[in-house]
Amino acid sequence: MSTKTNPVIAIEEHYWDAELSALFMGVESTRDAEIMRRLTDLGELRIKEMDEAGVDVQVISHGAPSAQKLTGPDAVALTRRVNDRLHAATLAHPARFAAFAALPTDNPQAAADELERTVQLGFKGAMLHGLANGVFLDDKRFRPIFARAEALDVPIYLHPALPMQAVTDAYYADYIKDFPMVVRPAWGFTVETATVAIRLILSGLFAEHPKLKIVLGHLGETLPFLLWRIDQALKRPGAKAMSFRDVFTSNFYVTTSGFFSDPALLCCVMEMGVDRILFAVDWPFVANKPATEWMGRVPLCAEDRAKILGGNAKKLLKM
Repeated sequence: MSTKTNPVIAIEEHYWDAELSALFMGVESTRDAEIMRRLTDLGELRIKEMDEAGVDVQVISHGAPSAQKLTGPDAVALTRRVNDRLHAATLAHPARFAAFAALPTDNPQAAADELERTVQLGFKGAMLHGLANGVFLDDKRFRPIFARAEALDVPIYLHPALPMQAVTDAYYADYIKDFPMVVRPAWGFTVETATVAIRLILSGLFAEHPKLKIVLGHLGETLPFLLWRIDQALKRPGAKAMSFRDVFTSNFYVTTSGFFSDPALLCCVMEMGVDRILFAVDWPFVANKPATEWMGRVPLCAEDRAKILGGNAKKLLKM
């Protein structure tokens, strides 16, 4: 699948920085031992598993909650150190690694400045994880981040994080013991991230910043499947005039991270067009091989498959 002119580029691939992850608390602070071994590797093991699956490039990003629960005077400096260490890893393997920045959202203006600093270093954009210290990202205080992303012409990747504890208690507590992933990728992550995306659209963010680019993983967190109904329902009498569909299909991209389903992919192609879909694995939470093997047999023509595997990422991320 990979060629010199069309490398396979995976764009939702995670790691943990030792200084930052040491501050994570509760269930966010622990992972399976094999997952941890991979999260903390930025060299031999990561590249070995890329090679085994035919992944040429990973765009690496910090795992949730990244820097979004940091507060206090050291938040900006700590995030800068985190990004500098990731930058060093990309310099050590420039043909194999690129990066999305972590941002200190507790200080939105400083976060915008950190986005610009990292883009100047060669970062491809930034990744944000769910709410920022319990505040939705459509809050006006975060506008400087999105304004700067638009000005720099780089995307913001919206990645899941755990729901707030009140939501977890009300919606999932009855089933977490028997089905611990129900609050994570099985459902909770999807609901949280789709809600963040919907609120960004309803807030008027894209009217203010019409060239802003947002990426959603997991084939759009169900939104491509629901697009017709959301758009139609929002246009019923009594609503403020807007086209949800137009904003979503003009400003959003989706990736295949952790979602290797032909029907789901074809839904995204039909709703958004193949140019809006990018390849991702969600490594190390999902193994590389199932992703590339699936892409090798998806019912798309070779040209469209090549766009998803790397061509679209090369264009969006200027690689």
